[in-house]
Amino acid sequence: MKRKGGVGGGATPATLALERAGVSFSLHEYAHDPSVTEFGAEAAAVLGVDPARVFKTLLASVSGVGLAVAIVPVAGQLDLKALAAALGGKRAAMADPALAERKTGYVVGGISPLGQRTRLPVVLDSAALAWPTVYVSGGRRGLDVSLAPADLAAVTGAVLAPIGRATRARSRADSQGDPDPC
Repeated sequence: MKRKGGVGGGATPATLALERAGVSFSLHEYAHDPSVTEFGAEAAAVLGVDPARVFKTLLASVSGVGLAVAIVPVAGQLDLKALAAALGGKRAAMADPALAERKTGYVVGGISPLGQRTRLPVVLDSAALAWPTVYVSGGRRGLDVSLAPADLAAVTGAVLAPIGRATRARSRADSQGDPDPC
């Protein structure tokens, strides 16, 4: 076992996937405030981590591909056109949150790119490579894992591509399906 820290509520499929892969990671547990809906921003603030280093997991439907997973910094938003291009599609649209929950086995706010119920194509924003470790959901609200970006890409089978963009103002896509469901 190569993890640091403990999970108060037991292991999650995400942590089990990392242990099976033999990847070194650290657990970061915090008390989730049920009134908060900006889950990734909450994790960054409570853990005292730069929001550019905390990544949210989003699901989108990509033309010619179907559902796909996008992992982008919580400090920005997903560029749907760039996601589609990274997977060879023309268009992408945010997935319905209920569908995202069914396909991943996680609840919104705790969707991890690791250990998902259904194996989907994954794209990791190349900005992750700027950090020695990045933070992603550990599979439930109030639990993040930190690990090397290369290990995250390897365990998820992710393609690296510039799919994130800096947030200027909340976009229509954010208000309709990207509520920061890290």
